[in-house]
Amino acid sequence: MATDVKVPILGESITEATLGEWLKNPGDPVKADEPIASLETDKVSVEVPSPVAGVMGQQIVKVGDTVEVGALIALIEGEGAAAAPAAPAAVPAPAPTPAPTPAPAPTPAPTGEVEAAAALSPSVRRAVLETGVDPSTVQGTGRDGRLTKDDVLTAASNKPAAPAEAAPAPVAAAPVSSGGRKEERVRMTRLRQTVAKRLKEAQNTAAMLTTFNDVDMTEVIAARTKYKDLFEKKHGVRLGFMGFFVKAAVQALRDIPSVNASIEGDEIVYHDYADISVAVSAPQGLVVPVIRDAQDLSVAGIEKTIGDFGKRAKDGTLKMEEMKGGTFTISNGGVFGSLMSTPIINPPQSAVLGLHRIEDRPVVRDGQVVVRPMMYLALSYDHRLIDGREAVTFLVALKNAIEDPTRILIDL
Repeated sequence: MATDVKVPILGESITEATLGEWLKNPGDPVKADEPIASLETDKVSVEVPSPVAGVMGQQIVKVGDTVEVGALIALIEGEGAAAAPAAPAAVPAPAPTPAPTPAPAPTPAPTGEVEAAAALSPSVRRAVLETGVDPSTVQGTGRDGRLTKDDVLTAASNKPAAPAEAAPAPVAAAPVSSGGRKEERVRMTRLRQTVAKRLKEAQNTAAMLTTFNDVDMTEVIAARTKYKDLFEKKHGVRLGFMGFFVKAAVQALRDIPSVNASIEGDEIVYHDYADISVAVSAPQGLVVPVIRDAQDLSVAGIEKTIGDFGKRAKDGTLKMEEMKGGTFTISNGGVFGSLMSTPIINPPQSAVLGLHRIEDRPVVRDGQVVVRPMMYLALSYDHRLIDGREAVTFLVALKNAIEDPTRILIDL
């Protein structure tokens, strides 16, 4: 007897999602609570578990289809069906459900290679097409060994020699099949559609302005170099720069409360807490989980939280409630090599801090030109709520705390 698999409740105010990928093919054995599909919502990917143990049956919807909460998306056949399709790989065994029968027949033959190639998310599929990497030769690092976009890009960058030798064959074949230019149309993921909509709304609603400063990273780098081994040994997490910046931002937000506020209608809402949204790279795009009550956390607590967010963003296991709220955002484009940017506010927040790459530059200290590791800071803010004086004061307070980390310890 087949068991229905329906779209679970996805979260407050979320009524539909897009089927991102099937994690199981018809005929595959499944365990109870084992993920069989991945749904893309406005904020995060959600895995759909199998309600029972058995065999993957008919897949009712296709990848890319929009489904509502409670909609039927697949069937799970009873465990007895696992032996039935294996022995008679023809039509008689699954007589009650003819649809799943054709799929099990081709599936058992190719085994692992089909699993690697058949269930690729849109972003992974596009990376495969752009790089020419064979997905069946790449070891996935995502949840349950699934392939991620980063896996494909890493494989492409780590094998320069192989593509060089194989290059002549594809290059020769391309002109023969078609001499024209190629285009590919890929449907935007639900997450990307939501990001685009919200960012455009921010530009249309807020009176956005960006102010800049730079910061000398000498002292923070020295402190990190001196204590990173002891820090990791004691706390089990690496000491990065984000812990310093979050602590410095919390102090600056306390001094300039309007940067931590938001506009609701004709009222200004001031927060006596700092919920810091941190932009984290994930295979499906940028996600922004929230460090709750950052004002109460130590540097170690902040680093542990960020490390956990990064790992679960890569695995696709961040929860929806972890993406909600936030009173201020920090986005570190420096990890990708960005020198300077004008970040866009994450509504209903009123400001976002952009961090950038550290590079040696000549600066004047005590009348002498010296080389120091410098970083540009950018604060984009809603001018309806935050004046230029407050924005500049915030950045200067942050700069002072980073250039003299003792200020963080003694609360200056």
